[in-house]
Amino acid sequence: MSKRDYYEVLGLERGADQKEIKKAYRRLAQKYHPDRNPDDETAAEKFREVSEAYEVLTDSEKRAAYDQFGHEGVDGQAGGGFGGAGAGGFSDIFGDVFGDIFGGGGGRRNPNAPQRGSDLRYNLEVDLESAVAGTSVDIRVPRHIECERCDGEGAEPGTSKETCPTCHGHGQVRMQQGFFAVQQTCPTCHGSGQQIKVPCHKCNGEGRERETRTLSVKIPAGVDTGDRIRLNAEGEAGINGGPPGDLYVQVAIKPHHIFEREGRHLQCEVPINFVDATLGGELEVPTLDGRVKLKIPPETQTGKMFRLKGKGVKPVRGGPAGDLLCRVEVETPVKLSEEQKDLLRKFQDSLDGSNSHHSPKKSNFFDGVKKFFEDMKP
Repeated sequence: MSKRDYYEVLGLERGADQKEIKKAYRRLAQKYHPDRNPDDETAAEKFREVSEAYEVLTDSEKRAAYDQFGHEGVDGQAGGGFGGAGAGGFSDIFGDVFGDIFGGGGGRRNPNAPQRGSDLRYNLEVDLESAVAGTSVDIRVPRHIECERCDGEGAEPGTSKETCPTCHGHGQVRMQQGFFAVQQTCPTCHGSGQQIKVPCHKCNGEGRERETRTLSVKIPAGVDTGDRIRLNAEGEAGINGGPPGDLYVQVAIKPHHIFEREGRHLQCEVPINFVDATLGGELEVPTLDGRVKLKIPPETQTGKMFRLKGKGVKPVRGGPAGDLLCRVEVETPVKLSEEQKDLLRKFQDSLDGSNSHHSPKKSNFFDGVKKFFEDMKP
């Protein structure tokens, strides 16, 4: 299968300058990037094609050979896929532009190649009700964006970057120390090989400017603490025309005054009085859907757990809703009147002599204590 014309691939005329080539590449690389098109072989192939065209047309020697001889003039110089090898090959540009996504690319790094912007993280606290039901939240995110005035070039419009006079465009200088010679990053251009004589007055030559943007974040129903929501291309602007990074919204659920969440289940403590615990009764307990009736059987003890099926949380990744676990806590009466205290004493007197029957745990405990001390006797 014959290759398409590189200018046609980028949607450019043959006389396009470097700025136009960079713009076209940046737009198409973002559109077809594998990270945005998982499992899409067509997009992956287009991304390879666009990157190969960009590599050739941004290299003056390769472009001259291509303009004169076509693909035959650059065969073996342009990378043919993800496995391309050799300095200046496709693997180099792929590593330069998207190395931070895939863990770095092979070959040397071109400091003037487009670089993907950094990812950002935003910590967002939401209340339990919103996390369970889902909602939308507006957040304000400070970040760098591409300077509109200089289109990310860093140079004042009407001017251009110049070759660094110190390293003559190589980005490195050779230092001789006796018998040893070492290469280090050029101190004048910091490795870019170029200098900006007239910096853009809006971004001071950086090519990016600071802004605070308001974004609407959709919180899906069922999210939990630790979940991340990814907003594509809402991170820092790229460098040298590279694509922007992503914004990751890190979710944390605020503490609730009634419920505690454990995965898809909810828990709460339900205080009941001494009479209801002894004789049984019916209580209204809260759920996220409203109040429900909970039947308390007679002789209920503190710590007894009641399960209300389906009254928990439906997980964000699917599956049935969890349960609401209600733990009963028998509350000791406080601030009693003398009359109430007398009634309790009379009640206690009625139990004397039959504690083993009415309070089996208490009776077993003290029987165990008695046996413990008897066994300690010599």
